[in-house]
Amino acid sequence: MQTSIFLAKLIGPILLVAGVAMLVNRKELDALAQEFLRSRAFLVLFGFIDLAAGLAIVLTHNVWIADWRLIITLLGWLLFVRGLVRIFLPDQVKAFATKFLRNDNAVTASLAVTAALGLVLSYFGYVR
Repeated sequence: MQTSIFLAKLIGPILLVAGVAMLVNRKELDALAQEFLRSRAFLVLFGFIDLAAGLAIVLTHNVWIADWRLIITLLGWLLFVRGLVRIFLPDQVKAFATKFLRNDNAVTASLAVTAALGLVLSYFGYVR
């Protein structure tokens, strides 16, 4: 449980701040995303970062219990898989991301989910 609380305290505020900041600064997000997608090196580099972060979470917190801790485990596995996809399929990632970024509703919804996950994890890490 200590690992779960530590990871909730670490990941929660990051997701909350990232989601809210990007919702508030959508123009800046769009500019950053376009810059990021222009660089194959960035895609692959961030793939390795995702892979490392996801693997670290999975190795320390592979908890498959139907409560709030499952969010951390799923985020770890999603980061791990996203890292693999970015490393092995950067061109497909670029094509998907470019198409995704054109859909304002999808971007807004994903940022809202990011902020909500951050809020939930922050609650369980700091309050409960």
